[in-house]
Amino acid sequence: MKNVLPRKEVPELIVDTVNGMTWNLRDQQPQNFTLVVFYRGLHCPVCKSYLEELNSKIDSFRDKGVNVICISSNTSSLAEKTATKWDIEKLTLGYEFSIEDARKWDLYVSEGINENEPESFFEPGLFLIRPDNTLYAASIQSMPFARPKFDELLKSIRFVLNEKYPARGEA
Repeated sequence: MKNVLPRKEVPELIVDTVNGMTWNLRDQQPQNFTLVVFYRGLHCPVCKSYLEELNSKIDSFRDKGVNVICISSNTSSLAEKTATKWDIEKLTLGYEFSIEDARKWDLYVSEGINENEPESFFEPGLFLIRPDNTLYAASIQSMPFARPKFDELLKSIRFVLNEKYPARGEA
């Protein structure tokens, strides 16, 4: 699992979104970063809390020049339900990201263990990507727990920008 390395170009990322647009990472022009949050899907209450917290802090990310997208392998209809049932109206939701493409991003893949879970889905991942499409930082989980805290991430982004701190972990 070393497809995605700091200071190296990340894999292609193109998804349809709940708002009816096709989102392409290569088309993004953030001032500082694109934040890609991969989440498990509508079935996950931890994802619901996590994305609702992100929604409440989205303006702080935008103020720091960070574009944000949240992506699952959910179908279009499940993604629509997510957008309406969760308090995430400020977030861009991508859907139907394939398991094959998730593996290119080094995401862990799980098989559903009950009737509420999809047959297969990927576990959470968070990627901070430079405007040149190189990876700055990543956090990949094999479980729904222990995700990066958004307040800490915002503080880190401020530090990184102020100190021109380089990406690490590429060796």
